[in-house]
Amino acid sequence: MLRITIFLFCLMSSAGISLANGQVSPKEKSALVDLYNSTNGKEWNSSWDLNAPVNTWKGVEINQGHVIGLTLFMNNLNGTLPESLGDLKHISTLNLAFNQITGVLPKDLVKLEKLKTLRLEMNRIKGEIPEGVGHLKQLEIFSMFNNFLTGTIPESFGELKNLKELNLSSNNLKGDIPKSIGNLSNLEALGLFENKLEGQIPAEIGNLVQLKELVLSNNQLGGEIPAEFGQLASLKILQLQNNRFNSLNVLHGMDSDQFLVFDSDDKTLNPKFNEIKIDRTRMADTKFEDENENE
Repeated sequence: MLRITIFLFCLMSSAGISLANGQVSPKEKSALVDLYNSTNGKEWNSSWDLNAPVNTWKGVEINQGHVIGLTLFMNNLNGTLPESLGDLKHISTLNLAFNQITGVLPKDLVKLEKLKTLRLEMNRIKGEIPEGVGHLKQLEIFSMFNNFLTGTIPESFGELKNLKELNLSSNNLKGDIPKSIGNLSNLEALGLFENKLEGQIPAEIGNLVQLKELVLSNNQLGGEIPAEFGQLASLKILQLQNNRFNSLNVLHGMDSDQFLVFDSDDKTLNPKFNEIKIDRTRMADTKFEDENENE
């Protein structure tokens, strides 16, 4: 009995020391080191001392021996994202926005099933959004505006019932807006500004009764504005200008007093811009122009 007691005491003491020293599993630490090496960590604005405890590394949040958050916003990350990011199984926040990240999204990124916030905006990421994005059931924010994404918007976004913000503005996305977007009953902001989207706006957008921001400007959308737009009673920001709509008649029937920002191609509808911060949606002026750097 004494030996068992001593063993348990040592085991508990060892665990306590591990947490006190800010350690995580070797696999999770290796994923962080991979990120450091693949994005030129020595040149980050705030670099990591790889010999120091992990919980002293800038932007790393640890709980019960696991990485639950990684925030390296505007930290001069320059390079590609390693596939091993998919090993951070407990992470809920991944914010690597406003850096110089290139390459494509790691395919294992869609395995981060506890992820709630994914912010990769203002980078130089190319390639397609993986269809497996629908596996991220806990996701509330998916923001990748101002990158070089190509391909279409995956239908599987419609499976993310907790999503509140979806911003894919200022990329090179093409094709239709998926009807499945209408399933996102908690969505508050949808930004698809400045892409190559075409076809009609799906009537299912009218299901988004929580939607406050809808920015679809600078695309190749056509047809008529769906009558279901009249159901968007929470909408405060609506921008539809620079598209190819055949008719904007539905907009005449909407209550203009509900809007803080309102803009379209209909010259009889006066644009309306109140003083409001809309940084997430009007990002075209800062879009990177040198696509060759993302090769």
